[in-house]
Amino acid sequence: MEIADAVVIGGGHHGLVAAAVLADAGWDVCLLEATDVLGGAVRSAELHPGFTADLFSAFYPLTAGSPVLRALDLGGHGLRWAHAPAVLAHPAHPDGAPAAVLHRDRERTAAALGPGDGEAWLRLCAQWDAIGDAVLRSLFTAFPPVRGPLELLRRTGTADALRLARFLALPVRRMGEELFAREPARLLLAGNGGHADIPPDAPGSGVFGWLLAMLGQQHGFPVPVGGAGELAAALARRAAAAGAELHTGERVERIDVRGGRAVAVHCATGRTVRARRAVIADVAAPALYRDLLPAAAVPSRLRADLERFVWETPTVKVNWALREPIPWRNPGTAGAGTVHLGADARGLVRWAGEIESGTVPATPFLLLGQMTTADASRSPAGTESAWAYTHLPRGVADDRTADGLAERIDEVVEAFAPGFRDRVVHRMVQRPRDLQAADPNLVDGAVGGGTAQLYQQLVFRPVPGLGRSETVVDGLYLGSASAHPGGGVHGVCGWLAARAALADHGLLGGLRRRARSAALELIYRDPPPPR
Repeated sequence: MEIADAVVIGGGHHGLVAAAVLADAGWDVCLLEATDVLGGAVRSAELHPGFTADLFSAFYPLTAGSPVLRALDLGGHGLRWAHAPAVLAHPAHPDGAPAAVLHRDRERTAAALGPGDGEAWLRLCAQWDAIGDAVLRSLFTAFPPVRGPLELLRRTGTADALRLARFLALPVRRMGEELFAREPARLLLAGNGGHADIPPDAPGSGVFGWLLAMLGQQHGFPVPVGGAGELAAALARRAAAAGAELHTGERVERIDVRGGRAVAVHCATGRTVRARRAVIADVAAPALYRDLLPAAAVPSRLRADLERFVWETPTVKVNWALREPIPWRNPGTAGAGTVHLGADARGLVRWAGEIESGTVPATPFLLLGQMTTADASRSPAGTESAWAYTHLPRGVADDRTADGLAERIDEVVEAFAPGFRDRVVHRMVQRPRDLQAADPNLVDGAVGGGTAQLYQQLVFRPVPGLGRSETVVDGLYLGSASAHPGGGVHGVCGWLAARAALADHGLLGGLRRRARSAALELIYRDPPPPR
């Protein structure tokens, strides 16, 4: 039997971050990844000779803004970033009218938005300059956050803090209407809000749209030179340089729990690793509690709560190798790395309504990436490596429906760029089952570790009462996107899990563990029988 201070289950980017942080602290770390490739949903591959495709995530504004990943100095481990000429574009209609375009130069962005809305955009940027770091500190820390909100209160004052709280609670559609007079500026928020699975008329969508738009304005939407896999490779090199042992092809089947504490993990290969101090699980919350832990270790009320765990909507993605760049009708779209396509502001509401009502949209809203535009190394000169994805309703993930939606993706691009299909030399569809087969955490093609809607965020993530990385089992920590703060390539979930494990073995570790056990006993105690 092998022995390590900490065992990390899963080699996605959160697991690699956790391994690096624990190894930096001097712990012996053993990471076990089920697939043959590290990185989870941060991977790339050559799907056609000379063309590199990002298989899952592709653009990384959250990575650029994450204090966790910046602190790891991935540039010192081979990571290089590239940018497209424009951050993103959102053509509202396929009629050739100019698209809304976000440039890395805020003055250029504002100038394109015109009088009034341009000035409003610059005021929004100034607001971000004043509070953005405190907002990220509030989002990217253990729940409940303390320092970030206190800093926000100090900078804004009580009255403006209340106004900020209201602003952050706005649906993205309402936020755009309050800030801007015309549609192009509103689309820059609404399209970014579409990166989450929150309807544009629902609370919480505004903060996603605002956050991504402001990160895009501050940092751009960078991509790793050579493909998304280069980000995962840099994380792996960083963890290994700190001393972590990284193993692929080791699927963990179960976690041993003795005396209420996680003490070992067992792999399908027969490998067993004993954990002296901690087990960090970079796996989806339902898989951890239903599959890896013994039933006796999971309170019945927690099992009942997990029955209400909600995945985000299934994803259908199409990857193309193009002999020439996409022939966009709308000026400004050709230079954008990210393109939001297929719906104006009202169309986004209709599309989200169809998804939420269980209807497969006839005209899907797309998130499209022009990867060679962003990084010239992705395909031969004069060509383009591109992809687009959209969503199916929850509960609809069969191959036939996915293939039909993939055809509609092609139709939408063709409508905005006549002649697009004639330039395709290779096409590959990733259906929901394909995504899950490549990364078991992407259940039915859900790419964010569970819905981002308000009822499953903050203290409710992954279930009420478990809004931190600590779990109901001593020494076991949830370090995946199913934990707070949720989806996105920011590394915070793994970092928080590692920091919690270190704190539990610090000077006050015993007090922390006893207090947590008492709190969890209250939360998950079975209710008294009715009289």
